[in-house]
Amino acid sequence: MTDDDTIRYDGPAGGWGSLKGIARIFGKEWDSPAVTETLMRQNKPGGFMCVSCAWTKPADYHSFEFCENGAKATLWELTTRRCTPDFFTRYSVSELRSWKDHDLEQAGRLTHPMRYDRASDHYVPCSWQEAFAAIGEALRAMAPEEAVFYTSGRASLETAYCYALFARLYGSNNLPDSSNMCHETTSVGLKKVIGSSVGTCVYQDFSSCDAIFFFGQNTGSNSPRFLHPLQAAAKRGCRIVTFNPVREKGLERFVNPQNPVEMLTGKDTQISCQYLQVKAGGDIAALMGLCKHVLAKEDEAAQQGRSVLDHDFIARHTHGFEAFAQRVKETDWADIERESGLARADLEAAGQVYVEAERVIGIYGMGLTQQVHGFENIAMLVNLLLLKGNIGRDGAGISPVRGHSNVQGQRTVGISEKPELVPLDTLAALYDFEPPRQKGLNTVEACEAILSGKVKAFVGLGGNFVRAIPEREAMEEAWRRLKLTVQIATKLNRSHLINGETAYLLPCLGRSEEDRQEGGPQTVTMEDSLSCIHGSIGKRPPASDHLLSELAIVAGIAKATLPPNPKVNWDRWVGDYGVVRDLIEKTYPEMFHDFNKRMFTPGGFYRGNSARERIWKTPSERAEFTTPDMLSATGFADRKGRYRLITMRSNDQFNTTIYGYDDRLRGVTGTRDVLLIHPNEMQALNLQRGQIVALVSDAEDGIERRVDGLTVLPFDLPIGCVGGYYPELNALIPLSHHDRQSKTPASKAVPVRIIA
Repeated sequence: MTDDDTIRYDGPAGGWGSLKGIARIFGKEWDSPAVTETLMRQNKPGGFMCVSCAWTKPADYHSFEFCENGAKATLWELTTRRCTPDFFTRYSVSELRSWKDHDLEQAGRLTHPMRYDRASDHYVPCSWQEAFAAIGEALRAMAPEEAVFYTSGRASLETAYCYALFARLYGSNNLPDSSNMCHETTSVGLKKVIGSSVGTCVYQDFSSCDAIFFFGQNTGSNSPRFLHPLQAAAKRGCRIVTFNPVREKGLERFVNPQNPVEMLTGKDTQISCQYLQVKAGGDIAALMGLCKHVLAKEDEAAQQGRSVLDHDFIARHTHGFEAFAQRVKETDWADIERESGLARADLEAAGQVYVEAERVIGIYGMGLTQQVHGFENIAMLVNLLLLKGNIGRDGAGISPVRGHSNVQGQRTVGISEKPELVPLDTLAALYDFEPPRQKGLNTVEACEAILSGKVKAFVGLGGNFVRAIPEREAMEEAWRRLKLTVQIATKLNRSHLINGETAYLLPCLGRSEEDRQEGGPQTVTMEDSLSCIHGSIGKRPPASDHLLSELAIVAGIAKATLPPNPKVNWDRWVGDYGVVRDLIEKTYPEMFHDFNKRMFTPGGFYRGNSARERIWKTPSERAEFTTPDMLSATGFADRKGRYRLITMRSNDQFNTTIYGYDDRLRGVTGTRDVLLIHPNEMQALNLQRGQIVALVSDAEDGIERRVDGLTVLPFDLPIGCVGGYYPELNALIPLSHHDRQSKTPASKAVPVRIIA
């Protein structure tokens, strides 16, 4: 078998393939013609912000400011299908657990608050007041540290602020969120090295950079609107160098669906000038190779009285350069090549792009964050940028691409288990209470506490927590021992079918729907990946008269749980979200001044970033060069028969939401139960295309983990790496397999074996 036998998609990202993907979902969901009006308002000033990725809403927007996945998310939310009490009468919860993720969501929008009846194993309808009273009674009966308050990434800033306040008024800092699963390594890593927990770039930087270095992010599937500025950058001569184990079409070639000429002619744009398929977990070594080339060129330039490095920046703004430079020079090229899986010549060619560029942006995704040594991945990328002063000036910086639409914003307004990141003294003064000061539980710690029995209640504001976490079998078993589980959602998913002793499923409005309260139609706000805040107004009629807004549900639970507090007026806040924004402004005055006036600023209003101003909020008050003591980010050694599993999303899904069974951009059709592997590896293992195999965990903890029924498909991956889909393969990830500093699950290099 040769490389020519691999499955692939030969077309570019975007183009007619994207339009066909949207049309397929449109037909499946039976949406009304009014959905077109909703899509035309998507991601525009005065419109609503997409519930999918966190890419920005540009001030200079396109006629169609939505991508394939954004359109799918909106169509999915605006489906005419309804998951009514009659549905739950027909199907028991045990029966529904046998359904696939896609089929559960195909049941449609949830319409009524439901209570799980353990005796009959069915959900039964209940009133909102019954649900709130029962939840409040259960929470009051336990210690605050025994409850976990989780959020997905789609809740608004207003809801997130009130949810975090509710948890702290209750006495708990157990506020994990979806960031803990994906990008917490960013929050921890960037905070340590540049003093800011988020990226430093703004949208305008992409129009003036000379080079972009891309690591471990699939733009074509996960944030396709980002392809527009990338295409513009490539066309004007910006050189884009990509490091990714998987050849992602969006970073190879792109046809802009907004451009009639490109659509008619099929003329595409080459995005990456170099595409280097680094081994999963090999990014530290690859970055070490880039830095090694840069320092070698600095030595050559110095002999001629010139300089490659920004010595003034290094001297005035950084700490630790000498130790880092020494480590780079001592590291052998043979070790770099072995650990990265890349040739020295290719790394030197990529390093030369950096040398020749005046302004450079470093972009990354979960390929860097979801590793055992994810912190070192991010720190090494910062090291590279610091060498030439590429943080804190226009056209340069570090830019993590966040996933869910408001996951970054929720952390901004208080969803955090770390009390030092929240202005607790300000909250205490505003609301006349003493907030809890002890550290709360992040996602991994919450799972550990559920397994041990220390946590007795879980309240989920959106998301599909049980399906998304590692160690799925053990977690589902432990989940049933919880005293209380509450899920706030728009559609049915597997997490709603794994219930505690008392369990409620509470349906909420979607973001595209009109949120009408006592004060009239309400606006909500979100923060994008580039730290800009946007207003969002839904216009569509709600899917059911029985739905409440997320904020109204949070307030209902809070009122039933907490004693009265004259400083906390839940009813007023639900009636007018502008009052909540005033409270956010009082809590975070530097970032949110004039919040209500600025929320519809075209392109959003920028909340600021100290590192962009070269104010380094680190102990040394400088940006930190860090010196890694490893070249592999995997946290485990290679050995015969052990593979590095990369879990990934298809272009027919967003997070755990599965729109269909095709992965157009990789050439996979009709299934998600696949094992992607290089043809040379197949030949060595005597595997045939289409053969059914199992994957088993090769973690050295004595726990058996296994996923059966995977179809072998030849695919272009680095030797030693295999691929498959999330969340189906989460069962293979040990809970202990996470970044050492942030505890983000290390889903991008999992030790596995193949059982034929």
